[in-house]
Amino acid sequence: MKSTLAQLTARFDQALVAAFGPELAGTDPMLVPTTNPKFGDYQANLAMSLAKPLKQKPRDIATQIVEHLDVSDLCEPPEIAGPGFINLRLKTQYLEDQLRVMQADPRLGVAPVEQPQKVIVDFSAPNIAKEMHVGHLRSTIIGDSLARVQEFMGHDVLRLNHVGDWGTQFGMLITHLKEACPEALEAGSSVDIGDLVTFYKQAKQRFDTDDDFKTRSREAVVGLQAGDPTAHKAWEALCEQSRREFEKIYNRLDIDIQERGESFYNPFLADVVKDLESLGLLVEDQGAKVVFLDGFTNKDGAPLPLIIQKTDGGYNYATTDLAAIRYRTRQDGADRVLYVVDAGQGNHFAQVFQVAAKAGWIPDSVELTHVPFGVVQGEDGKKFKTRSGDTVKLKDLLDEAVSRARADLESRIQAEDRQETATFIQSVAEAVGIGAVKYADLSQNRTSNYIFSFDKMLALQGNTAPYALRLRAGAGYCPQRRHRLRPPAR
Repeated sequence: MKSTLAQLTARFDQALVAAFGPELAGTDPMLVPTTNPKFGDYQANLAMSLAKPLKQKPRDIATQIVEHLDVSDLCEPPEIAGPGFINLRLKTQYLEDQLRVMQADPRLGVAPVEQPQKVIVDFSAPNIAKEMHVGHLRSTIIGDSLARVQEFMGHDVLRLNHVGDWGTQFGMLITHLKEACPEALEAGSSVDIGDLVTFYKQAKQRFDTDDDFKTRSREAVVGLQAGDPTAHKAWEALCEQSRREFEKIYNRLDIDIQERGESFYNPFLADVVKDLESLGLLVEDQGAKVVFLDGFTNKDGAPLPLIIQKTDGGYNYATTDLAAIRYRTRQDGADRVLYVVDAGQGNHFAQVFQVAAKAGWIPDSVELTHVPFGVVQGEDGKKFKTRSGDTVKLKDLLDEAVSRARADLESRIQAEDRQETATFIQSVAEAVGIGAVKYADLSQNRTSNYIFSFDKMLALQGNTAPYALRLRAGAGYCPQRRHRLRPPAR
């Protein structure tokens, strides 16, 4: 099914050739959606750009184009506005015909791409030994949606979960658990994720206040990185427990994702440093190995470096992300990589992409894109947190959504004097509650912060999932009357 924009573009091309000759074939008609519905659906702005080469007034050019423009099967008669804008309004009959074709087509009129690509979508990315919280909501839902769209278009999609499963935090957690709960280092099932989070907080407090503990924690990291069997077994137990909890969330959200955490790239980090040195890009600055960046300066106006290897010889997020870029473009054969990460990481990705480009690690055929998003806020306009000030757990948020959907459903069942099974009620509540969370997130401007409100999210009116589900379940289409029937009254 050829898109409306493609059809209009082809018609303008024909009109230009007929009006001014074959030398204008392929000229961009500069077709864009109108900013105001009163001007129609599309606006062509090419007359202004042709004024100089054709040595005519834009409005005269627009008039000649319209005289040769045959869009009678698609649009109402074109209108010329202002100095030469060509406004187009799609016919109601044309729109109805397109909707009927889409409804009859399993793919809704969207053809698969002719040249499928290998697309990697990097999303969700929680941290091991921590519970998923509301901050992971947008990355998880937006990333899954992007992956689904790419898959629907026919691309080969690799969904990657770049979990935080490496680094100093494991040294301090392992060191603390050896004393506080050694059984947790033998099997992940010996403690639940809530206890693990508590142990993590205790370990962090000790790390910040106890120099001896800090030294032992760093030694544990060295042992882990060196492949010490005891440290590695403890690390695996911690990952196993967290992974089970993550899987519960992903199953509930109906999300398929493949874990490939920071630890996966650990064997490749030394080569990143070695290769940057051989390319002459790496310099030493205050004991650290860095790459100085173009266009980035500190508050004093001096060039800003990106640290690749720290003064103690350790690596950081930038090193891991550079190793990931090399692996994804070389071993995975990616044509595009989408990083679905909050807007606050924009500078980080710009810097990492710049270093990778300077090193020649991004082939001309490969596109790396940071897909930023805004944060979820409470109704007070601040970051969404519990009354105690803690970050809202994603599990608790989903439970609350389902609980509220269930309460609303039960009240309506009682008001209508209906009898429904407990299985039916729970199934509908889960579908409506989880659907409402997803829809509420996706219906926002992606790059803006948004206010999270259970009341608005679960409302039966307005731009909400419950209203859309109600329409789908209760509305019908009557061709003779040519309007959408109202959903049944409550």
